[in-house]
Amino acid sequence: MYALEINHVVKRYGSFTALNDINFKIEAGEFVGLLGVNGAGKTSLISSIAGINNFEGEIKVAGYNVISEVVKSKQSLGVVPQELAFDPFLTVYQALKFQSGLYGVKNNKEWLFEVIERMHLTDKINSNTRTLSGGMKRRLMVAQALVHKPPVIILDEPTTGVDVEIRQSLWGFIAQLHKSGHTILLTTHYLEEVEKLCNKIIMIDKGKIISQSTKENLIAECSTLPTTLEIETQDAKFIDSLEHLILKKDGSSFTLKLENNEQLLDILNQFRDAGIILENINIKKPSLEDIFIHFIHR
Repeated sequence: MYALEINHVVKRYGSFTALNDINFKIEAGEFVGLLGVNGAGKTSLISSIAGINNFEGEIKVAGYNVISEVVKSKQSLGVVPQELAFDPFLTVYQALKFQSGLYGVKNNKEWLFEVIERMHLTDKINSNTRTLSGGMKRRLMVAQALVHKPPVIILDEPTTGVDVEIRQSLWGFIAQLHKSGHTILLTTHYLEEVEKLCNKIIMIDKGKIISQSTKENLIAECSTLPTTLEIETQDAKFIDSLEHLILKKDGSSFTLKLENNEQLLDILNQFRDAGIILENINIKKPSLEDIFIHFIHR
């Protein structure tokens, strides 16, 4: 049994096809990144998984069909959507208690307090949700998705509007949930989070899956993407014989295409022999963002 099964899913809005024959399966315990530009179909897919959208095809959460076994599938799923939605007259604790009741969960006060603490909302526990900042509301959305301890968690841009410190703490908590056995599907514009946390990457563009692979295989598949050498020279000096390697120039900073370590040594030696002083050097391997752009434009 898979944690999540997407079988030949098609979603149309009138004549527009938002999802075009989407197929993938996620094993229990995987941490999967779902990547795509705005409008690629990510939110339509998540809404379909959550049982909000009508669609063609089949979706199962923890083995339960989201249409014919709606109660069991929803009990197995926690979703953190992009949109913020709260009852403005409830306190933080009341909102989580109410959410627990929707799932039929009782006597979970200890868990609710733990989630509140990990979301850094303890000092707001008795505050009305309408008084919370945008970042606090985002953290409360994450807490709401976890009240029933679902085995499958979907995070749709969960760190939008959250400062760096809280974001790091939030991901520490999410990583802990993953280690405890939860299956997680993540969409985010912070690709460094995907690189750090996910073990599988699914890329979607214009409603179609353009790649799905382990992170390691995906990086290996894009091994032809160049490593770059970023250098800054004194007085913006450069060597004519190396100009064909320049990918970008900005004042006294140059970005060069680098094929191997031997080439790096040769470049540095040429600058030394020419008496050109290098004020800054940075070697940059292809990032997940570079790989994503490669797949989008290939």
